[in-house]
Amino acid sequence: MDLTNIITMFLITFFATVIFTWFVRKTLRDADLSDNPIVSEHRHKAGTPTMGGIAFLFAILLILSLYYKNTNLLIISFIMLTGGVMGLLDDLLGLRVKEYQKVVKNVSDSVVPIGLLDLGVGEEARITTDKAKEQVGALVEEGKLEIVAEIPIKYEPSEGVKIIVQLLPGLFLAFTGAVTTCGGFELGLLAYPVLIIGVLGAINAVNLIDGMDGLAAGIIAIASFACCVYGYMFGNPAALYPFGLLTAICLGFLVFNRYPASIFMGDTGSFILGTGYAAAVFLTDMPYFGVLALAVPIVSTIISLMHRAHIITLPVEPLHHTLNYKGISEIKIVLSYWLLTVVVCVIGILGKLYLFS
Repeated sequence: MDLTNIITMFLITFFATVIFTWFVRKTLRDADLSDNPIVSEHRHKAGTPTMGGIAFLFAILLILSLYYKNTNLLIISFIMLTGGVMGLLDDLLGLRVKEYQKVVKNVSDSVVPIGLLDLGVGEEARITTDKAKEQVGALVEEGKLEIVAEIPIKYEPSEGVKIIVQLLPGLFLAFTGAVTTCGGFELGLLAYPVLIIGVLGAINAVNLIDGMDGLAAGIIAIASFACCVYGYMFGNPAALYPFGLLTAICLGFLVFNRYPASIFMGDTGSFILGTGYAAAVFLTDMPYFGVLALAVPIVSTIISLMHRAHIITLPVEPLHHTLNYKGISEIKIVLSYWLLTVVVCVIGILGKLYLFS
């Protein structure tokens, strides 16, 4: 294991990501391609450039040209580029406005039921459900609600199309034949469903958590660095290259994406990080700790699925937006999620060191 080479790769990736992010941010600003948040608490972020994940593509291509002889880096770069193209397509389709959703404010002196919500005095909410859309007109006429904004909602492909497209990175990873075992079990033909489901889950978990300044990039940076430490401590040095690459990309992007963010990664970036993290976990055969390190996004995804299945009800989805809606500041939420990720990773390393060694 050549630590000097690994550190060199890390530094090249970090500084390349910083430079490319600066360039992409400037280009997007000049082209006026910016975000328009649908969450009322984040409307002040309107105008911030999105699709910053394009910078990840440039950084990956640079590393690919320098380290093409490293099999793990070659494969993970290929899979991340696949995810990036998929996410970029989603971002480009999102430039088309599907509809404008009204944002209303309770201007009465009592709670106003609308749709699935009980809107408190002075509270705001988007009108999203059919029931709420039917009720809003009458409530505005009665003087109970006031329309304070109309938020453009981007066009998105159907769920079926999105899932089919999201199957591709996992399928391509299976086609490489590089992953034959997982957690000590020989996969055989099971490699195809295991890899497809694993990559698909990681894509959606990271994409869902990408809703606040530095949240997704910070969590993936922490989880990836923890995987580097885990691999170094427990005889899996192959983990240092792919997870080091992910850590460097995330830290480089955080230079501009930390609060207050001057650029967002968009689906391009979140899909790259999701596919890259899953591919790194499978390539280094680190499924147990890899899943544990990603516990915060996974739990958040489960809570959102429970909301969509009407098992629980959230005023705003996903969970971090609900916490913000309830009055917790964005900085506190992001730092809490980062801290939880650190705690979970430390528990995993200590557990391996003292209980499962």
